[in-house]
Amino acid sequence: MNAPLPPVSSPCVRICRIDPQARICEGCGRSLDEIANWMAIGEVRRRAVMAELPGRLARLAGR
Repeated sequence: MNAPLPPVSSPCVRICRIDPQARICEGCGRSLDEIANWMAIGEVRRRAVMAELPGRLARLAGR
């Protein structure tokens, strides 16, 4: 019997647009590399990235 997989933390808000200058998603604040590798980076790293996202989005909004 297979154990269910634990849920993966994700900041995705289904607003997937990449800002051409900042090169981050306007919805969640992740870079293209972070989005592409999200499943592989591990929960500890995902949480660290998610802690940075509010600041990234605030800087993006302030431009």
